[in-house]
Amino acid sequence: MTDNKCCCCAEKTTQRTGDEKKKLIHRLNRIEGQIRGIRGMVENDVYCTDILVQCAAVNAAVNAFNKELLASHIRGCVARDIRDGKDEVIDELVTTLQKLMK
Repeated sequence: MTDNKCCCCAEKTTQRTGDEKKKLIHRLNRIEGQIRGIRGMVENDVYCTDILVQCAAVNAAVNAFNKELLASHIRGCVARDIRDGKDEVIDELVTTLQKLMK
């Protein structure tokens, strides 16, 4: 699942299984498609409310992606680091959650 590095800093990495990567990339591809659709709506002068509804759907999709990635991070990286006595990962997690909750 993960190596000795974590996924939340530039010098850290996370090894994901093929299935984990596939699920995350699938979600990102859907979000990318939604964004392209919104751009098309703007280009075609679609009514503002209709565009805003699609934007809300994108926000929900990004939130779902974040929840999945965060759960994986906690179960993998954070749990491993705590078991290894690296309690600083808790502060790192708190900082990450604060950024997500803005």
